[in-house]
Amino acid sequence: MKLLEVHILQTVAPNNLNRDDTGSPKDAFFGGYRRARVSSQAQKRAVRTAFKEQLLLSDAERAVRTKRLVEELVRRFPGVEEDKVRLAVENALNALGFGVKEGKTEYLLFLGNRELDRLAELIRDNLDALAVEKGKGKGKTGVSGELKKSLERVLDGGKAVDLALFGRMLADRPDLGVDAAAQVAHALSTHKVDREFDFYTAVDDLNPKEDTGAGMMGDVEFYSATLYRYAVVNLEQLLENLQGDKELAVKGARAFLEAFALTLPSGKQNSFAAHNLPLFIAFRAGEGLPRNLATAFEKPLRPRPDKALSTLSVEALLEEWEKFDSVYGPLFPEEKGAINLTEARLNNTLPELKDMQDLKARVEAALRLLLEG
Repeated sequence: MKLLEVHILQTVAPNNLNRDDTGSPKDAFFGGYRRARVSSQAQKRAVRTAFKEQLLLSDAERAVRTKRLVEELVRRFPGVEEDKVRLAVENALNALGFGVKEGKTEYLLFLGNRELDRLAELIRDNLDALAVEKGKGKGKTGVSGELKKSLERVLDGGKAVDLALFGRMLADRPDLGVDAAAQVAHALSTHKVDREFDFYTAVDDLNPKEDTGAGMMGDVEFYSATLYRYAVVNLEQLLENLQGDKELAVKGARAFLEAFALTLPSGKQNSFAAHNLPLFIAFRAGEGLPRNLATAFEKPLRPRPDKALSTLSVEALLEEWEKFDSVYGPLFPEEKGAINLTEARLNNTLPELKDMQDLKARVEAALRLLLEG
């Protein structure tokens, strides 16, 4: 497997970045102790958002995930009778097995923007054939078999990078699915955590002077933690998903690394402003087996007065890195490096990189070497 791995250590001040259905910050037991946790799905969402907001990928290189596909397609037909367009769009989606009910698909669909463009174009070219009275039940549309095959051919991933990275699962149409090229681990704290509570009150500005009570009160849970974050990209799968476009695969993998390293979920940030960037970012690229080094923290680290938890975490990670290298060997060929803002010494384990530009340049060179091979 040709791969790109990212290992991050990130100390986050009091926060509730990723909470469960009760409003509590997510956690997990690991090594017998409660750890802070940030779910993989929340991290992926932050990455996809960064692709757009940080202009890492163009609109054509991204996908959209929605149930509101009918409205998105209908708006692409200005000046055409809306009822006719809506009927054609719903028939097209029903023919594809994406049941439409009350103007929405039955489940979230993840489609590349190029796929949407081509789907709209095909509907436009076959508007009269598609705008026929619907039959009863999903898939019963009166759409000809040949036109249905044309609709299916449109859904090839559209060379959308986020779709290629995170995949697409369609329960009713597994043949239109896309195997994800990226795997993201749940972030875990390198030490045990205890949940804390912030009791708050809000004052009513228009209270009479004699009324000194709070207008409302409540509490919110939080914790602070040094997180170990890990992700790996299968470069061969990414290239396949992007239809062999090597330049786009390089751009996509590099964008993933940058977005993953520099973003976190945004839960409760107005209350906590936990905008803490990573203190350690390492990458490993080459051919071989992926390895999540969370085992470095199976025994939770304990605070020491002479060393920060972030420094202790880097030291533990480097020790685990060397141990795995000695037993299982490095990747071949292997390119690696790290940005380190802690007091830990990298020694000979990882070449030290000076900044993000240096890191991105090293990663891009490694990606080109691997994908050209």
